[in-house]
Amino acid sequence: MAFILGSGSPRRLDLLAQLGLTPDAVRPPEIDEDPRKGELPRPYCARIAREKVTSVQAEADDVVLCADTTVALGRRILGKPSDAGEAAAFLLALSGRRHRVITAVAVRRGAVLRETEVVSTVRMKRLSDCELNAYLATNDWQGKAGAYAIQGPAGAFIPWISGSFTGIVGLPLAETAGILQAVGVPLYREPS
Repeated sequence: MAFILGSGSPRRLDLLAQLGLTPDAVRPPEIDEDPRKGELPRPYCARIAREKVTSVQAEADDVVLCADTTVALGRRILGKPSDAGEAAAFLLALSGRRHRVITAVAVRRGAVLRETEVVSTVRMKRLSDCELNAYLATNDWQGKAGAYAIQGPAGAFIPWISGSFTGIVGLPLAETAGILQAVGVPLYREPS
């Protein structure tokens, strides 16, 4: 049995290391991540994680783990911004408000597929123009859903969360550990 991470996220690798896991292979899937017309954030996130895990090539007994993290402001999906202008628009929309961060996890072993979604609520403080511009200049917003990462410089903008910190980072550890153990992946194993 090989353990395959279907993600290029260094944050997910770091989080798996906290469970004592190092993937045998890392295979980021190439799928269309555009939301469908009228698609709501939670079903969207679950669909993307499911499409990722089913698109990763693996042997019958291999375990494949994929996840997707989405920032939701009401019914609006804030994905990864395409440029600094879109990042600024996302951050201004989040400024001074609560929003949800949804992370869907999908694990496949042979024909068995297990899934879960973890929803956390996050409050971002009201951002000044100076804070916004300084943050945009860091380029930390690039490749981040909602244009920020709580574990980076934007962590200073987040005074309150309710839910899973690791879920907000990109992989809810408690739920992921449960799914992996259910499909036979031992945690905290010695490195080979």
